[in-house]
Amino acid sequence: MARTEAVFDALGDPTRRHIVLSLARRSASATALAAELPISRQAVAKHLVSLRDAELVVAERVGRETLYTLDPRPLAEAARWIERVGEEWDRRLASLRGVLDKPGDEPGLNRPSPNI
Repeated sequence: MARTEAVFDALGDPTRRHIVLSLARRSASATALAAELPISRQAVAKHLVSLRDAELVVAERVGRETLYTLDPRPLAEAARWIERVGEEWDRRLASLRGVLDKPGDEPGLNRPSPNI
């Protein structure tokens, strides 16, 4: 699975989006993240695996704890992809507007007639 696709898949879950927002503010352990959510530490750990698979979080062992930190690079790549798609749609809509808004044309004229 391409990284951008993995990012969109990971962000499709509201719990994972919450975890990403939390990690954007500070590094945290699964236990600390679970304290913010109505789910168990084990459930948070499963979500963190999905986020690690999408390369959105990095785990670092600090003493007896594992701290998770957000890696924003995959988010930036996904944002660039969204921007490119948006630009393509903007070009297509501008082209359509140009065809539909030709000066002097009356609506319905100069259009092919349907085959009957």
